[in-house]
Amino acid sequence: IDFKKGVEFKCYADRKLPHARVIAIESDREFGLSVLQRLDQELRERGELFRAAGVQDVPGYRALEGAKKLPRTLLLIDEFQEFFIEDDQISQQAAVLLDRIVRQGRAFGIHAVLGSQTLGGAFTLARATLGQMTVRIALACNEADAYLIMDDSNPAPRLLTRPGEGIYNDSAGSVEANSPFQVVWMEEQERNRHLDEIRDLAENSGKVGGDLVVFEGNAPGDVTQDRFVSRVLSGGPSGDPRMFLGSPNAIKDSTAVSFSRQSGGNLLFVGPREDVMEAILPIGLATLRAQIGESGRLILFDPRLSEHGPYAERVRMVEGVETPSVKELNGVLVELAAELKRISDEGSLDGSAPTFLFIPSLQRHKKLRYEEDFSFSMEDDEETKPAKLLNDLICEGPGWGFHVVTSLDSLNNVNRCLGRKAVGEFEKKVLFQMSATDSASLIDSGAAAGLGLSRAVFYDEAEGNAEIFRPYAEAPPGWFAENNGALIRK
Repeated sequence: IDFKKGVEFKCYADRKLPHARVIAIESDREFGLSVLQRLDQELRERGELFRAAGVQDVPGYRALEGAKKLPRTLLLIDEFQEFFIEDDQISQQAAVLLDRIVRQGRAFGIHAVLGSQTLGGAFTLARATLGQMTVRIALACNEADAYLIMDDSNPAPRLLTRPGEGIYNDSAGSVEANSPFQVVWMEEQERNRHLDEIRDLAENSGKVGGDLVVFEGNAPGDVTQDRFVSRVLSGGPSGDPRMFLGSPNAIKDSTAVSFSRQSGGNLLFVGPREDVMEAILPIGLATLRAQIGESGRLILFDPRLSEHGPYAERVRMVEGVETPSVKELNGVLVELAAELKRISDEGSLDGSAPTFLFIPSLQRHKKLRYEEDFSFSMEDDEETKPAKLLNDLICEGPGWGFHVVTSLDSLNNVNRCLGRKAVGEFEKKVLFQMSATDSASLIDSGAAAGLGLSRAVFYDEAEGNAEIFRPYAEAPPGWFAENNGALIRK
C-alpha cells in the first residue's frame, strides 16, 4: 500500500508477479482500511485452523502430515501515517487492526513493514503498538522522531548526516543494538530486470498467482480488467439484475446497483458529469443485457444518439437497445404505462423480464418536468402527458419490474424536474462531487464533498450505506465486440 502521491509501486502491478495479491498505487485511507480488514479476517481464519490442529505457529502447522499450503503474508505500507491524519472512524479502526496484526500476526505467518517520513503529529499509531515491533530502521531525522523510532534513551538517528546513512536495530530500539549501515541504491533498470527474471522464473515453473487486486487511486475503473464483470458476462451467479458502475475503494466485488422488484428500485445520478455518464451507460446496458436476456427491455432516450461519435457507437454495439426519438418518446411512455397497468391489474408477474428506461440529463427535457401545481391544460389530456406518465412509472413501476435510471446535473434540478414523491422513489443514488450541504440533502451525508474527478459515491437507502468508488472509463469498442455473444442470454 503506497500512500504517497507517486507511482513507485506500479512496476510490481504491471508485471503481475505471482506472489502479489494486493498492490495499491496512490492509495487512499478507505482502501487501505479494507486491506487491514481482509488481513484481520485471514488472521482469525488461521487462528481457528491452528486451534483445530493443536499447534501454535506456522512451523508447527507445516510439520503436520497433510497440512494445506500456508504461505507467509507480508504487509508493506509506505507513509502509514496517512491512516492517522484525522481523528475519525477510519483512524480508530486502523489503529485497532494494526495493533492486532503486529501483536498476533507473526505467530500465524502474517508480518508488517511500516514506513513513514515522520512519526510526529497530532495522531499516530499507539506507542504500545510500536513497542511490539522489535526491528527498527532509522535514517536521518530530528530528535523527536529519533526517540519515537528507537527508544526514549536512544537519539542516535539525529546525528546521521550522510545521504543514505541509517541505523538498524533489532532490539526494540535499545542503544546497545544500534548497527550503522549504508542504504543500497538500485537503479530502476536493474530493479526492472530482476522483476522480469522473477516473473519469467514463475511462468517457466508453472506457478500462477491468484487474483491480483491493483488499486490506482486517481485512475478511473477499467471494465476490461474487471473479473466480476467478466464473471457476469460468462454466465455467473444469477439473481436480481445488477448494473455495474465501477471499481470499489475496497477489496470486494465491483460497485453495482441491484434492481429488485420492490418500491424505490430506481437509480438517480446527480452531478455535472456527462463524460462519466457516457462511459458508464453503455457498460451498464451491456451488463444488464447479459443478465435479463432477450425478453427484457432496455430503452435509452437520449437525442445525442442521433449524432455520430464514440458514445453512440458503443450504445449501438449492445444488442437490442431501443433508442426512441423525441417524437417517439410519448408513445413509448404510453405503451409502458399500459403494460404496467395490465401487469398490476393481473397481480402477477408471470415470469416477465424487467424493463429499464434510461434518461440521461433529464433537466434538458422540459416536457418530462413534473409540475405539482395541478395546472390545467386545454392542449393535452393530463393522463397522457409525458411528465405524468414518467412520474407514474417512477412511483409505481419498480415493484412490477419497471425501473428508471436518470441523471440530473444539480440538486436544484432534482427538485425542479422530479415530484416530491418521485424523488423518494430513487432509493439508489450516485453522487459526483458537490457541496457538503447538497450531498447531505440527497443522502444524509457530506461524503460527496471530498470526491475528486475519478470518484463518485453510491448510496443505497435500503442498506443505509454510502460507498465511494471509481467510475469506469470508456470501454473500447473491442470489449463490446468480444462480449457480443454474451450480451444476449437465453
